Amino acid sequence: MASFEFSGKLKVKGNTQVVSDKFSKRDFVIATEEQYPQFVSLQLTQDKCALLDAYNIGEELKLSVNLRGREWTAPDGAVKYFNTLDVWRIERLQSNTSQSNNSGMAPAAQEEMISSGEQTDDLPF
Repeated sequence: MASFEFSGKLKVKGNTQVVSDKFSKRDFVIATEEQYPQFVSLQLTQDKCALLDAYNIGEELKLSVNLRGREWTAPDGAVKYFNTLDVWRIERLQSNTSQSNNSGMAPAAQEEMISSGEQTDDLPF
């Protein structure tokens, strides 16, 4: 089984569906942030369905995903293949404003340093 991580913004948040007594799933969509955004459909299963409850539409998330595939033979004998992106961990990414702060310093502290004449630029050139 292949595993990978990627990030994007939560676009669609589906409800948990009880498929059978032993299986439940929850579908959702992540929009990647690149020149040509991709809208990726993913799923959570079983006890992982509740992971999505803590997040809101528009939040940037980092996802840990297992790529799963299966073969299915239709009643007419035709063989079909299906892929599933099964998420097993979700993490909230920090907002861009907190990532751009100098050394993790609060914006008010940065403003105070600038107004007092101290340099906040730590670039070597």
